Order: sequence, then C-alpha cells, then structure tokens
Amino acid sequence: MNLHATPPGDIGSSIAEAAEALGDEIVALRRAIHADPELGLETPRTLAKVKDALADLPLEWREGPQTTGAVAVLKGRGPAADKKRRVVLRGDMDALPLAEETGLPFASQITGRMHACGHDGHTAMLAGAARLLAERTQDFDGEVWLMFQPGEEGFGGGRMMVEDGLLTDEHGPPDACFALHVMPNARHGQIACIPGPLMAASDTLQVVVKGSGGHASMPHGAADPMPVAAEIVTALQAMVTRQFDAGEPVVVTVTRIEAGHADNVIADACTMRGTLRTLSDETRARLPQAIERLATNIAAAHGLSAEVTVKPGFPVTVNDPRAFALAREVAVREFGADCFETLKRPLMTAEDFSYVLNHAPGAMLFLGVAREGDDWSQCCGLHSPRMHMDETALPRGAALLAALGLAVLQKGLPA
Repeated sequence: MNLHATPPGDIGSSIAEAAEALGDEIVALRRAIHADPELGLETPRTLAKVKDALADLPLEWREGPQTTGAVAVLKGRGPAADKKRRVVLRGDMDALPLAEETGLPFASQITGRMHACGHDGHTAMLAGAARLLAERTQDFDGEVWLMFQPGEEGFGGGRMMVEDGLLTDEHGPPDACFALHVMPNARHGQIACIPGPLMAASDTLQVVVKGSGGHASMPHGAADPMPVAAEIVTALQAMVTRQFDAGEPVVVTVTRIEAGHADNVIADACTMRGTLRTLSDETRARLPQAIERLATNIAAAHGLSAEVTVKPGFPVTVNDPRAFALAREVAVREFGADCFETLKRPLMTAEDFSYVLNHAPGAMLFLGVAREGDDWSQCCGLHSPRMHMDETALPRGAALLAALGLAVLQKGLPA
C-alpha cells in the first residue's frame, strides 16, 4: 500500500489543502496498522507497512540494535547548502494489551491487542507528513528525521533510540523535535499545547509491610500487616497535602494491595503497589524519601517493618518555550486562531517523548479527534477498549507536523 503522491497541480497549494488530498491514503495506512497491532519494542510488521507506504520517497533509513524502530532521513534541496538544520518528527507505533470492543470493521485481528492510545494514527500522520515534505524538498535545506518509534507504552523506546544514536549526527543533536498525540475526548481538530512541563514523570512504587502471620481469630498472637498497610495508604494522601506545595501537583496512587491466600489466615506480609507522578526533578527526588520515612515509621510504631522500592520510569515531558511559540504560530497560520488552545495546566499522564525532549529542544502537541459535532467530553478516553478517533482529523495532524518541520528548517526556533 503506497501513500500516493499529491497530484502535481496541488503541490503549490497550502500544506493543509495538500494533506486533505492525502486523506484517504493516511486513513488506509492507519486502518492497516490498527487491524494488526504489535506490542512493546517488537513492531516489525508495522514498520514494514510504513516503509511500503513511503517506498517511492528518497528516504535514507537508519535502524538501531535495541528496537525495531527506525529513522527515515529526508534531505532538502534548497539553495542554501550551508544551512544544516535538522528536525525530528516522531510517531510511535506500539499498541496495548487490551481486547478491542469498538466493533469497527477494521478492528484488531489479534486477540488481546488493540491500538487504544492512538499510535496507529500517530504513525499514519507522520507518514503523511513525510509525503508532504518530500513534495517540498526544494523549499528547505537541512534534513527531516522521521522517527518511527516502538515501545512507548512503558518500554522506553524513545530512550533506546536516543541511546542508539539515531537522533544524533556529526553535528550533534537535532535543532528541534516535535510530536503529536491524539485526544479522543477533545474537540475535533483542536490543537493544544503548553510551554514548560506538559506531562508528569512516572515512577512505580512498591511497599512491603512485613509482620508475622497467624490465625485470623486470634490477631493478638500475630503481627498483622494489613491494618498497617491501610494506615500507610491513608497517611500517604495526608503526606502529599502537607509536605508538598499545593501549587505543584503530586500524585501518589496505590493501585494494588496483595496479602494472604485464605479468609481465616493473617498473612506474614502485605505488598502495595502504585504510581508516583511529579512535575519537577526536585519533587521527584524528594517524594521517595518522604514515602520511605512515612512507611517505615508507621510500621515501626506497630512493631512491624516496611521496605519501600521506587522504580524510576519516564521523566517529566517538558516543552521548550521557543518550540511552543513556533507551534502556536504555525497552527494559527495554517488553521486559524480558533484551532489553537494553550492548556491551563499540565497533565499527570506520562510520555516517553520526554527522553527526546531531554536530548533536544522541542514540543509535543495534542490533537482533538472526537467526532465532529459529538459531545467530546463524553467520548471514551485513551486506553479504553472502546476508544475511537474521527479519522477526518488525521490530515490536519499530518499537515501540522509537516509545517512545523518546514518552519524549523527554514528559520529555526525563535530566539
């Protein structure tokens, strides 16, 4: 399946108009990927679909040892050969281990797997942007690095591609990097962004309360870890509100508590697991220390012990203010002032594009893909087995990515 070239007479039209002309091909690629989801770092069939769709373009493909991702390099042919700007445009490719419940004719054909986070749309939009930019190589110098990334859903595929050197050349890191994320419960076609922190760091918490088991009818003869664990869960919420600035969100959520195997037996230990979300490196470093102090002392007060383990996850996703300003300027120019919204606050979700943004300045933007006319606030959100996107919004995303790439290569980030 190829993403067919825009008819020659349309090449001089606006990027938005040219993207609309590619709409059917963008949607076809999205549906092919949606029906055949792959998980984690192993997405070879998805990458093969992308390469097939872009087979006629003058792309140089780079691949690394840690993932099945790839970077496709598109070189400009403009007159200023001394300009060597490079821009990264990213689309992620992996799905989720969910059983799809959408009932779509192109629903997942693999049991227990689904593109419920929109990565199929991200990849298709990036392929569309590649086509749009390939038709305009005479308008820019430098290079576009099209980053087709696996392993976003908790695997750190972005970090691995940075480590593999796929986002560095002899001149160093790229000048800027951009990514889009669809939002099924946001207004159709709405583009949203914020300067500074956009999404939180995500770390994994485990607390093991250790006591001694016994017969449930005689709790005085045991050291029951369960009420101690319950006390720790409640105290964690008070700790967040009393030890951390209310102006900077901190989330500590215990999602699993496991102990024992019988109704009449007090367990030796109780294990709690959950997630930590923070928006600054300072708070992220303080939080595990505060949790350990609280948990170990509560346990000790009851004659038990507690072990706290925090496994680091994705860092804070931070948008460069210059990249935000450029994104706002490009979005308003291409689609009108009403299309762009500056978010009021960051989200406490996490994203491994954060590793790319730690490597080079840039920004991630959101694109609303609720059905036009629907009450978007009631639409199923990301990671729902019923998540659905209005595919007519995808050409806008492709056009935005292409326009951002052109803007960086033609004039760089604003001062």
